[in-house]
Amino acid sequence: MDYDSVADELYALRPEEFTAARASAMASARTAGDRELAERIRGLRKPSLAAWVSNLLVRGSPGEVEPLLRLGEGLRQAHQDLDGAQLRELSRRQHALIRALSARARRLAQEAGHPIGESVQREVENTLHAVLADPEAAAVWASGRLAKPLSAAVGFPAAAEGARPKRPAPAPAPSRPGKKAGERQRRLLAQAREDVEAAERELGRLRDEAATAGREVAEAQRRMEDLQRRVEELTGELERARNEHQQARFAERTARERARTADRRVREAGRKAATAASRLERLTSSDA
Repeated sequence: MDYDSVADELYALRPEEFTAARASAMASARTAGDRELAERIRGLRKPSLAAWVSNLLVRGSPGEVEPLLRLGEGLRQAHQDLDGAQLRELSRRQHALIRALSARARRLAQEAGHPIGESVQREVENTLHAVLADPEAAAVWASGRLAKPLSAAVGFPAAAEGARPKRPAPAPAPSRPGKKAGERQRRLLAQAREDVEAAERELGRLRDEAATAGREVAEAQRRMEDLQRRVEELTGELERARNEHQQARFAERTARERARTADRRVREAGRKAATAASRLERLTSSDA
């Protein structure tokens, strides 16, 4: 288990699966005794929908990553060299490629079960523009681990046909550190709120599952008690039936014995009656 493999696995998941999977990875790292890894995993931020779609584009269309990176290098070099003709050609390619990649990202999101609207698609397109303008942004995007969409500090406006390449474009006005820090703080707070909401949703889901499991346990307990009572009733009935059967067998043996005794007495009485009849017959013959 290492940080890169965990990060790649987490950012390949759907947004709603991220928080629970991150908690599981942190627990696994702690169980393995690697608290440092657990803390690094804890620092991985859940991606916004636009960031997830951007990661999905990198993972789902790896063949498009290198062409966009090369186009960005070419555009930055053309701006540096103030090459108007090259800028116009690369700008046309830039717009065509970003349109194609934006449409591709939307299809991938649809196929993955997360259709996106126009605002999210614009964030994806802004991220692609940032990739072209900033090599650091390009490296982050190509890693497939964005937590939030990117925005270009300096864009690449299309070069007009009559543009004068020898005249450098004016530098953008520097932003005030306080404003930038405030914006960063707002983004961090928004991300923190999103993480809290996700954790609360996960907690609610787990509580519902626990409540359902509790009801199932209570129902199983009630059913078990009913069956136990039924077993006890049947056991009592079986014991009574055995006693009755034993008594019936005793009565049957007694009746058989009585029947044999009665039969024996009948036979003895029959013999006595025959003897008496024979004696009577002899006495009658002698009197005659």
